[in-house]
Amino acid sequence: MSAVPPLASIPVGVVVERSKSASQWADYYWRPAGVLAGVPETPPWSKLSDDGDRVSFYVGAAQVDLYRTETANYRDNLRYESPLLWIILRPTEADPPYELAAVTADPAEGEAMTESGANLVGTVEMPKAMQETIAAFVAEHHVEEVFVKRKRDRADPEAMARRAPPMGGGRK
Repeated sequence: MSAVPPLASIPVGVVVERSKSASQWADYYWRPAGVLAGVPETPPWSKLSDDGDRVSFYVGAAQVDLYRTETANYRDNLRYESPLLWIILRPTEADPPYELAAVTADPAEGEAMTESGANLVGTVEMPKAMQETIAAFVAEHHVEEVFVKRKRDRADPEAMARRAPPMGGGRK
């Protein structure tokens, strides 16, 4: 979600699941259920399965954008036992109740998308082929940043001393 164009993008199809809610305040519980490698020729919000309690829908297509500046985050994500993708759904005032806002492999970006409190953000397991693509991107573009501890300048006691008021600059 940057103003700078990504160096690479991976197209995915997104699947969400709706299940009946036990809450008295909501009829359904929605959650991201997975991603499809590539983008199928299926219209958005097509019903994929329905077992009476749970219904899965193909929500639509998205791009997992990869940026050179975020390679450390991608690398950290790939180090998890099961690397994740963050799917962000934005509520609408119509039917269907959500629109697909983004899919990201950057944990920091995924977490940042929860700050509004309105978005539905969930994680799904990253497909193996995508893990390999992102690992190759990190290997090609990651630059390790060396931590340099800065030293403070010593305080100048004269700079902290009281100063005389300026000459002729009194109140009128």
